[in-house]
Amino acid sequence: MKLQTITLDNYLKKQLKDPEFKKLWEAGEPQYQATRQLIKARIDKKISQRQLAKKAKTTQAVISRIENMTVNPTIGLLQKLGHALDKRMEIRFKPLAT
Repeated sequence: MKLQTITLDNYLKKQLKDPEFKKLWEAGEPQYQATRQLIKARIDKKISQRQLAKKAKTTQAVISRIENMTVNPTIGLLQKLGHALDKRMEIRFKPLAT
């Protein structure tokens, strides 16, 4: 019996055919992108979570929860973190894909 190899891309393509899954997937995209950009900016600046937290006057635990996507940060907190990273936050609305 031959084992079938399943890649994440193939699995995701199959799952996205389910309208309910696709709706949930797309709903999480803004938080994912914000988190991704925050982590990238922190790493590019070569600072730790603890250092970022100190500059933003918050705790390392808050930064960790944001980066692990266990909390959904407010726009105000994202602005504060951006400022601590010498970045300006930008929000854009794009047309929905049909």
